[in-house]
Amino acid sequence: MGELGERDRAVLALEGRQWRTAGAKERAIREELGLSPTRYYQVLNALLDREEALAHAPVLVNRLRRVREARRGAR
Repeated sequence: MGELGERDRAVLALEGRQWRTAGAKERAIREELGLSPTRYYQVLNALLDREEALAHAPVLVNRLRRVREARRGAR
C-alpha cells in the first residue's frame, strides 16, 4: 500500500470542510489547489477507491462512498 501525496491529502482536507456560502468551495478549489472544479471531483472520485485514503480519513471516505453509491443507485 502506497502513501497519499500532499495534493491528495489537501483534496481530502478541503472536502471535509464546511462551506457557508455558495461558490466558496469552488473558489477554494481554484485558489488552494490550483485545480478546476471538474478536475478536483475527478481526483476526489479516484481517491475514494484507494485504501490509503480510507486509512487517512476513514469517516470522510466512507461517507463519500455511501453518497456516491446512493447516486449511482438513483440513476
